Amino acid sequence: MVIGLSHYLTVSAILFVLGVFGIFLNRKNVIIILMSIELILLAVNINMVAFSTFLNDIVGQVFALFILTVAAAEAAIGLAILVVFYRNRGSIAVEDVNMMKG
Repeated sequence: MVIGLSHYLTVSAILFVLGVFGIFLNRKNVIIILMSIELILLAVNINMVAFSTFLNDIVGQVFALFILTVAAAEAAIGLAILVVFYRNRGSIAVEDVNMMKG
C-alpha cells in the first residue's frame, strides 16, 4: 500500500476538525483553546507539505516553516499572557477575561 496525497489530506482534515471541536466544545480552559489552535496550524502545515511534495515545488515547505515560526511565537506570547493574567487575577478561566474590559 502506497501512502498518497489523499492519506495526508485525511489526517490533516481529522486534525483540523479536532482543533475546531476543541475550540467550540471547550470554552472554559484557555490552555486547551491554545492547544486547539496549534492543532489547526499543524493541519495546515501537513497540507502545505503534502501539496508541495505532490507538485514537486518547495514553496509549500517554505511556507510551512514560516507557519511553524508563527505558531511558536503565538504559543510563547499566549503562555506569557496567561502567566501574567494568572498572577493578577488568580485564575485563567475564560469567563474572567471579560473583567479586563474598560
